[in-house]
Amino acid sequence: MAVHTFRGLLMIWSSLLLALCLQVMPLPDAWLVWRPDWLGMILVYWCVVSPQRVGVFYGFALGLLLDLIEGSPLGQNALVFSLLAYLSLLLYQRMRAYALVQQAVMVFILLGIVQLVEQWLRTIFGPFSINLAFLLSALIGAVLWPWFFTLLQAARRRLNVI
Repeated sequence: MAVHTFRGLLMIWSSLLLALCLQVMPLPDAWLVWRPDWLGMILVYWCVVSPQRVGVFYGFALGLLLDLIEGSPLGQNALVFSLLAYLSLLLYQRMRAYALVQQAVMVFILLGIVQLVEQWLRTIFGPFSINLAFLLSALIGAVLWPWFFTLLQAARRRLNVI
């Protein structure tokens, strides 16, 4: 049983670190609005699939790592991803009962809420203009959700994890 638990934690952390790398991957400025919130999507996935293992602490730790990598004010992304993990944990039973399209709508709402909070924090910390383009990453994340969820479920089954 210990090997099974270790493989599960290894898969969780490796997928979260891969999402962190995708989140900070350099892109041209014109393409940044088209980047899905990879870290947010993987955090929602693990909070829904394995709420007993992944929670608010994971969101906080990953947010701090993202703050350090991006050079944003310390705690900004930690607050945002902690909020996302908390909201995902509140809705995980409902999300499990939904079809993939309904889950995608919920993912859009969750990612949109945290993107809105992130934009609000950016306006507090400095001169930053708000437009609705920040919701584009939430929309792309929601469109990718059925494929993303199915891919991770297949990987979990293939590796016989969790």
